[in-house]
Amino acid sequence: MTLPKPAPPGSQADRRPTGAEAIVKTLEALGVDVIFGIPGGAILPTYDPLYASKIRHILVRHEQGAGHAATGYAASTGKVGVCLATSGPGATNLITALADANIDSAPVLAITGQVGARAIGTDAFQEADIVGATMPLTKHSFLVKSADEIAPAISAAYHIAHSGRPGPVLVDITKSAQTELTDWRWPVKMELPGYKPVTKPHLKQVRQAAEALRTAKRPVILAGGGVIRAGAKARLDLRNLVDRSGAPVVITLMGAGALPDNHPANLGMGGMHGSVPAVAALQRADVILAIGSRFDDRLTGDLTTFAPRAKLIHADIDPAEIGKNLPVDIPIVGDAATVLAELCQAAAEWPARPDYRRWWEYLKELLRNYPPGYDQPSDGRLAPQHVIERLSALAPADAIFVSGVGQHQMWAQQFLDISGGRALLNSGGLGTMGYAAPAAMGAQVANPERQVWAVDGDGCFQMTGHELVTCALNGIPIKVALINNSSLGMVRQWQTLYYGERYSNTDLHTGDDTAMIPDFVKLADAYGCAALRCANAEDVDGVIGQAMAVTDKPVLIDFQVSRDAQVWPMIAGGASNDTIEYARGLAPAFERDEF
Repeated sequence: MTLPKPAPPGSQADRRPTGAEAIVKTLEALGVDVIFGIPGGAILPTYDPLYASKIRHILVRHEQGAGHAATGYAASTGKVGVCLATSGPGATNLITALADANIDSAPVLAITGQVGARAIGTDAFQEADIVGATMPLTKHSFLVKSADEIAPAISAAYHIAHSGRPGPVLVDITKSAQTELTDWRWPVKMELPGYKPVTKPHLKQVRQAAEALRTAKRPVILAGGGVIRAGAKARLDLRNLVDRSGAPVVITLMGAGALPDNHPANLGMGGMHGSVPAVAALQRADVILAIGSRFDDRLTGDLTTFAPRAKLIHADIDPAEIGKNLPVDIPIVGDAATVLAELCQAAAEWPARPDYRRWWEYLKELLRNYPPGYDQPSDGRLAPQHVIERLSALAPADAIFVSGVGQHQMWAQQFLDISGGRALLNSGGLGTMGYAAPAAMGAQVANPERQVWAVDGDGCFQMTGHELVTCALNGIPIKVALINNSSLGMVRQWQTLYYGERYSNTDLHTGDDTAMIPDFVKLADAYGCAALRCANAEDVDGVIGQAMAVTDKPVLIDFQVSRDAQVWPMIAGGASNDTIEYARGLAPAFERDEF
């Protein structure tokens, strides 16, 4: 028996579309140009019309990779990244990436298939309550049981994802809804009762903040990831406010690039592995103007001793963040771009530039006495900091760097020279190992004209490095600088400092002279990538140059670095920021009687 060949979607002008076709048509109408995903039974009806769509679909090797790729796409552009998965394990594999995007405020739209509406609650094959599972880990989650609900739900999800505080939104669509017929119309009417994000700040509070900054003796502007998410105009206005006021700036990890690293007012990152001047400035400040920062524990250390003498001004688009961790003197709810524009306007009316000379004398002394630095390894292997310094010097000025999590993440923040926004992507709040490679893939797809480097560790890379196959097959030429210390480096550092050098289960055997397991050069070659290895300082520049010359495929460099290299400065977890050590056993003196 020969089955009739199905007509291509849309071939009959008068035919009502299926729910699956409505999904694709809605995404096209929203301007979605790429989706990262994997097909499976419950989402299979949607993959049929997707076959003929103008939307590019990139077949990843694991759904977590799809989620991180969508986040990398979103974080590097400000646009909504989209990922697609089937029900059950396909959907649950997205959870880590969605939680990561949620805490770091990345606009992501995740669409998952679900078992048929009548089968929900029966423990059907590959059924999982993904809406219930993701509700606390996303900005919102929808369950769609009818084809007529598809276009309104996806449109609402897309709007929620990129408006207000950006974040991931999940739309779970039953298989029965995908196969039903519907009347698709565009545009659709969205009904979102209660969802009214505040973007414009109260001008009275803005003027109070500006006056507090003007009359301060020891002010600090703290720039967080909200400044990056708010776009180029926010970064420009931050720079204008800094130049007008003369106030020093401390950035958070997610705020990298909010003010160029080489700007004279930029003291560096605050917190656990922040610079001594940045940490000291926050601790000694009398006014802190925080914009788009949530005051997480890695920044504040012991909350009871954080910035004890500071009047705190907290501006954030999410009212739930204000006062969550610290009492606030002047709260400002609003988008960072609008808040900064209004602050600049208020500062333009100041009769004169504030006089912070004594404050800057103190800070410049700290900058001279405690510059970024590192020791050369005694084992003859590469200093990881040197590798990242040279990568920063040799990569194009508009390169995008995507970091994994651990020691290499902190070295990337310390030794990469970041001059623009969306140029250093991180998993900040969740600290997700395995973020770098797939997020770099998403950033490269979104920015094909720019060079994208994943700065990853050998531990992180082994969690999602298989996405190099995806990159190779799709012509996505990311470059991976693998900082291979043959260890779970940050855990090993803590074991060195706090557990008597008892290295329990942190040796990865990836840099052993006798047997590298795996051999990353052979592995990358098997993945269809160019692969290089570097073990000598004099070869670093040449190897980076070789990698940059490869433009038609992914490339991986296995940098064999010392496993004993450590990240400094450092504050022990939960300790006061006053206990910062510049190097092991070296506690800087930043007390001043007059302060």
